[in-house]
Amino acid sequence: MSTAPPTTTDEAPRPPAPAPSPSRWAPLRPLVLRLHFYAGLLVAPFLLIAAATGFLYACSYQAEKLLYSHELTVPVGPTEVPVSEQVAAARKAHPEGTVSAVRPAPAPDATTRVLLTGVPGVDPGHTLAVFVDPYTGTVRGALEQYGTSGALPLRTWIDEFHRDLHLGDPGRLYSELAASWLWVIAGGGLVLWFSRRRALRKVRGTSGRRRTLGLHGSIGVWAAAGFVFLSATGLTWSTYAGANIAELRTTLGQATPEVSAAAAGGEHTGHGAAAGTGGDAGHGVGLDTVLAAARAQDLSDPVEIVPPADADSAYVVKQIQRSWPEKQDAVAVDPATGQVTDVLRFDDYPVLAKLSRWGIDLHSGSLFGIVNQIALALLALALVLLILWGYRMWWQRGRGSAFGRPIPRGAWAQVSPYVLVPALAVTAVLGYFVPLLGIPLAAFIAVDIVLGEIAHRRERRA
Repeated sequence: MSTAPPTTTDEAPRPPAPAPSPSRWAPLRPLVLRLHFYAGLLVAPFLLIAAATGFLYACSYQAEKLLYSHELTVPVGPTEVPVSEQVAAARKAHPEGTVSAVRPAPAPDATTRVLLTGVPGVDPGHTLAVFVDPYTGTVRGALEQYGTSGALPLRTWIDEFHRDLHLGDPGRLYSELAASWLWVIAGGGLVLWFSRRRALRKVRGTSGRRRTLGLHGSIGVWAAAGFVFLSATGLTWSTYAGANIAELRTTLGQATPEVSAAAAGGEHTGHGAAAGTGGDAGHGVGLDTVLAAARAQDLSDPVEIVPPADADSAYVVKQIQRSWPEKQDAVAVDPATGQVTDVLRFDDYPVLAKLSRWGIDLHSGSLFGIVNQIALALLALALVLLILWGYRMWWQRGRGSAFGRPIPRGAWAQVSPYVLVPALAVTAVLGYFVPLLGIPLAAFIAVDIVLGEIAHRRERRA
């Protein structure tokens, strides 16, 4: 007698599993896609200029060392002459202008820089750097210098081109616009990539727009964190957003502190001021005594000595090393007595002041030296490639019949109010604090509404 189970069953077939309900965040993807499209299309030209000039700036450090090697380096000698004698040699060669700062040789094979302001033919916002051999007191040349980083003509020209296209304050709007939108484009790209990562996982063997999209997304994902960092640090010294950030830091008590330059007073205070202005060590305590007082407070090279601004001010000696570990300590020295009247340590900076300092120096390529500069050059090159691939996708999206057609509109109507309203509130706050994000975004929305209304009326007529 067979014991095999029956081959048929009376059980009813199971109904298919219900489709998973879409997430309330899912309708946001078309909105992000549309924003990414518009921003990438219209802001990309400004980003392309910023990336190209940023790449040149990252390379300018090494180019500057080669181009100005005669002024920057000297053969190492047995002993250095006093700083006061080096300043006197610079003043003899260039009696015009006023000594605004002195940077003693920071390395055995480096020159001393004597910085002069008010020199005829030199940009009012720049200084004339006179390079002196610290071992012989011989002047090796003079070059125009810009900023606390000590940028010489080549790097200055590239830096100003990157910052304002040599157009002055109006030109700074371009770089602030690029910085305001870079993080938005990078963040939107990340959202789009990870929402389609399964479909885009395999790009080998594909062609056309899909392959371009795969390259664009892959490189963008790896570089996104760097782009967000460049955007955030770039905004800290921009015109409008930078002012809002500085005001917020001041309100929070996180502004960068400064050493007090008020002198202790005395009958010889005025002579100390004359010594700084003229660079003559015969008046007051002299530059050598001031430097020795700073050394006693552990201010190692590189340092900058700033003479007193007036009869009631002190010398200020501050460290200017922007590479890691940073040296940013500063002291004030009474020109009459040579006594230290105030000390400021970088360790005592507020947290946001430290982060701002590190962020700016990392953005400018000085925090980690040549490694920092190579990383910035690679980020700039990646951004250039992403922009070119983005425009290529725009071309390929037309498929030969509707060149550059935009992403379909109307997705906002599908977004839950519980998501849409907070998103709009956050966007409004960001737009207020970052005006060159908020104003263009409002313009994008207005143009999109007008175009949508025009298309809707054409469809009704048809």
